[in-house]
Amino acid sequence: MPVTINEVAKEAGVSITTVSRVLNNNYPVKKETREKIERAIEKLNYKPNAAARSLITKKTSMIGVIVPGITNLFFPTIVESIEEHIKEMGYSIALSNTEGDAVHEREVAERIASRQVDGIIVIDPRFENLKNGFYDEINKNVPVIIINGAPTASKCNLVIYDEEVGTREAFEYLIGLGHKKIAFVRGRKSFSYDIKEKIYNEILQEKHFQYNKVIDVGKGNSIEVVDNTQNKIEEVFTKEERPTAVFACNDLMAVGVLNACSKLSIKVPEELSVIGCDNTLIANISSPKLTSVDLDMKEIGRRAAQELISTIEKSNRSKSKIIMDTKLIIRDSCAKP
Repeated sequence: MPVTINEVAKEAGVSITTVSRVLNNNYPVKKETREKIERAIEKLNYKPNAAARSLITKKTSMIGVIVPGITNLFFPTIVESIEEHIKEMGYSIALSNTEGDAVHEREVAERIASRQVDGIIVIDPRFENLKNGFYDEINKNVPVIIINGAPTASKCNLVIYDEEVGTREAFEYLIGLGHKKIAFVRGRKSFSYDIKEKIYNEILQEKHFQYNKVIDVGKGNSIEVVDNTQNKIEEVFTKEERPTAVFACNDLMAVGVLNACSKLSIKVPEELSVIGCDNTLIANISSPKLTSVDLDMKEIGRRAAQELISTIEKSNRSKSKIIMDTKLIIRDSCAKP
């Protein structure tokens, strides 16, 4: 049978009320008394009932984390970092996967908020759910942190990596190698992909490049995108003028490009250069190893966790926007045309 608070009080020789004050840290207790209670808790291996404590403290010590996919290593890496840091501060996470669907995302967020979590972190939410003020409404009652959201579309606190700078650095690297025919591979319905495509079009105009090819491979945040990308690239490369380089919006798409090249006997990087984005584990184990835009996922998770816990514990609802740096990691998948 679990040890009760009554047993702790009896062991320490104090009242149940005094034990409760120590557990909830809501009233001053003499140092000697506190130490007696702490020794009794340790001796009896007492575990406070979380539900009962939440009724007293109005806190659940639970953080909701919402992701659009779990098979793209970008999201699990950030979630792992979030969990690592909130555990240090006495919190746990409840993870939900929306599969990139805007309606399902709203349902998940509403369900999590109704469970009285202390805060919510949303990674790469659908743009329409930011633009229509959905998360702003939830944020009135539950602190919300948005990772990789549109910087001007929400009143929630934001942790953003500078996609414009990272994307431009990748294209400038390819152009510096001498590439003028660069294809752009993206998924469907993502603000992140939209930002990258905007930079792609700007660079084409700036450099007066004639080759312009955007390849949409459908849903972009699940493992199935690898096969979808491979099939689409095979189709395009066998029917149309082939580029000398490809920029893919994430590493899974980039691997799909590599697989298509293998199927079509196109040598990478000798005949085609490929750049991915996110610098996930897959970039370092593909063949050849992928050049990729590093977003420092672990630091993103740490900063999001830190910002949310600070908001919860200090009751600070002032809006903040944290912009993370990016860095191009050069490996073996790019060469001169």
